[in-house]
Amino acid sequence: MKLKPKHNRERYAARARIAKAMAHPSRLLMLEALEGKERCVCELTELVGADQSTVSKHLAVLKQAGLVEDRKEGVMVFYRVKVCCLKGFWDCIEGVLTENLKTQQAAMR
Repeated sequence: MKLKPKHNRERYAARARIAKAMAHPSRLLMLEALEGKERCVCELTELVGADQSTVSKHLAVLKQAGLVEDRKEGVMVFYRVKVCCLKGFWDCIEGVLTENLKTQQAAMR
């Protein structure tokens, strides 16, 4: 029996682009901070501990991937999460980390 992919290659490429956009610790930190409420770039700059241009570049990557959206108010730009599915994503990642830790601890015995 030949194994067939569930989706076409373009769908997997699109998924990879989103995963790649998330594949940076600062972006994950910002996404988690944006889950609870809308935040300005200045707040995210302080949170991440990077300069404003770096944070803005990270936010542009997240926005292009469709993960966040922005709103301008005068000279201020506010960002918020565009999708509501990140809670399950974080739970999944934490589950993998827990399992990996258990495996590592078992190997050390």
